[in-house]
Amino acid sequence: MDVARGSTATLRPDQPAGSSAHRGPPKPPKPPDPPQASAPPGADDAQYQISTAHRWAILSMIVLASTAFVATILISTALLPQMQGALSATQDEVAWVMTFNIVATAVATPMTGWLVARFGRRGTMVWCVAAFAVSTLMCGAADSLETLVFWRIVQGAAGAPIIPLGQTLLFDAFPRRQHGLVIAIYGMSNMVGPVLGPTLGGYIAEAFGWRWGFYMVVPVALIAVIGLRAAIPPDTDRERVGLDWIGFIALSVSIAATQLVFSRGQRLDWFQSTEIVIETVLAILAFYIFLAHALTYRAPFLTLSLLRDRNFSLGLVLVSIFGMLNFAPMVLLPPLLQQHVGYPDSLIGEVVGWRGAGAALGFFIAMWVTWIDPRVQMLAGALIQTASGYWMLTLSLDMTPEILIANSLMQGVAVGCMWVPMTVVTFATLAPKFRPEAMATFHLLRNMGSSLFISIAVAEIVRTTSLNYARLSEAVSPFNTVLSMPWAVGAYNFESAAGLASFAREINRQAAMIGYVNAFVLYTVISAASIPLILLMQRPKQ
Repeated sequence: MDVARGSTATLRPDQPAGSSAHRGPPKPPKPPDPPQASAPPGADDAQYQISTAHRWAILSMIVLASTAFVATILISTALLPQMQGALSATQDEVAWVMTFNIVATAVATPMTGWLVARFGRRGTMVWCVAAFAVSTLMCGAADSLETLVFWRIVQGAAGAPIIPLGQTLLFDAFPRRQHGLVIAIYGMSNMVGPVLGPTLGGYIAEAFGWRWGFYMVVPVALIAVIGLRAAIPPDTDRERVGLDWIGFIALSVSIAATQLVFSRGQRLDWFQSTEIVIETVLAILAFYIFLAHALTYRAPFLTLSLLRDRNFSLGLVLVSIFGMLNFAPMVLLPPLLQQHVGYPDSLIGEVVGWRGAGAALGFFIAMWVTWIDPRVQMLAGALIQTASGYWMLTLSLDMTPEILIANSLMQGVAVGCMWVPMTVVTFATLAPKFRPEAMATFHLLRNMGSSLFISIAVAEIVRTTSLNYARLSEAVSPFNTVLSMPWAVGAYNFESAAGLASFAREINRQAAMIGYVNAFVLYTVISAASIPLILLMQRPKQ
């Protein structure tokens, strides 16, 4: 199969190539087509000139690979308790299984552009999925915590290019008019993984052990390797490209240190810890070196000149905001509902599951409204997301499951409505050759935004809970005459230690709820902040 490069305009079957002698009298020359006639609406302007069935085969295999990778990012959350007991690790030690995987994914994501330039799109995608499958198998076979952490690092680094490169391949395989459709389908797979992975992994681990939580992913990844090798067209213009080692090392150190700060800051009391201070200084210094080098080197690791593209620059800010708000409710709500409201795990899973159903609905809507200005779609999604955040400000400890399910559904619809047009508009004005590198930066900032907001939200919840517990406790004293009134204190008894402990738990619940509401305020404000940025974006040419 031939891979179209450069200009996407191709000769139509009814046009002769080159010049030839005419039979009979010469015909008057045909007037040239107007400029827009070379790419009429519905024209096949894809980079890969392949059949429709071939394009859908590529989409199917990319969805399969992406779902397997995204599922393993969070699957270990359901396996941590079993792994901790089986490997005789403390809670802090077993947390490295998650932390190092996230750090490795963040560090390896920016390498996508260089890997594609060096090894080609097909080679990079196939070998990354293959390495991901092998490392996942070895995670299940690990016999010590150190071995498991090592293979989790390999797993994160190998799988990091799968998401950005998969999206790049879809843009190359499908014409521009179908980008909204395929990104919607692709987005559904990325939403299914985080919901399905921990849930299914928990059931399998309970029945067969934690190792099978990893083993179940391996067959899916191997099928994706074979399918991708057969479906993706070979690269014809690959060339040897040198790696800017200074830029790569500086950016990697900065990203790794930043992720460690986000992951361990709350556990170590932030800047009261020497480790967090050192990591913060290291992150800032390494990023300064990367930035100074990238602005002065002729072939930097990342092409900063891409930021001159208005839509791409605004898209990076918007995807950072999107990352902040995408997974935050899935991380914040379960502890609130389990520890302070008293919901069973099955009901909590149902609440989170409805968010995935809402996202699927949002992606489905985005498929069929591609004719609408993408900025209008993004604006609608941002407004829905802001409204869902404002609704969460009214939640209390007496909230009903129906309200939570409706709110989760609303959040999911907002995610689906925003992701598709945001992706299409961000890359609409970039040349295809810059897509791998730009897509890697796009997804890197999405992941960094998610880690940043979750860290800030958890820190705010902990800070506000302790502060409000102290303030609310001040009212519990023998000098408070209200507490002597039976109709004011209800069933609480202050004459026994058990009664005081019960009342202390209630104060802690109320203080924690104030902390969660403060986190929801941040969620709502950041959602609203994306609206003016959307209005600044340019509409892509039809």
